[in-house]
Amino acid sequence: MTANSKKTVMLGLDGHARPMTALSEDRRSPIWFFTAADNVLVQQLGEGSGRVIAGFASKDHDLFASIRGSLRVDTDRAVVDRLWNRFVAAWYEGGKDDPKLRLLRLDAEDAEVWMDANSMVAGVKMLLGVDPKKDYRDKVGQVNLR
Repeated sequence: MTANSKKTVMLGLDGHARPMTALSEDRRSPIWFFTAADNVLVQQLGEGSGRVIAGFASKDHDLFASIRGSLRVDTDRAVVDRLWNRFVAAWYEGGKDDPKLRLLRLDAEDAEVWMDANSMVAGVKMLLGVDPKKDYRDKVGQVNLR
């Protein structure tokens, strides 16, 4: 998820998730979210941080991920400058200085990633009497992101 490849994840605290566009600068950088001061996540976090899960599904639904980590409100103006783009700008009438603009910083700790086997192939295997679940067993991985 780089600044040039925006991804939507389901991000949430306390079991309630909402769609958010994730941006990052490189593989080991935090994951950033532009949001507004009145966003429920911002209000719940206050000055602290919270444990979150971000759920991701690729556009063609062949890759799924669950990312766990710590989320907090961040005020790093340099990050706003680096990640600012026309899509973000559309949400903030006051531009980079909009008083409602907030950044959320997700420091990912670990993730679980699943690759979806082709369901058509699984269907054919079932018709032929082959157990399609075997193909799914090796398609999951645990990743430590610290």
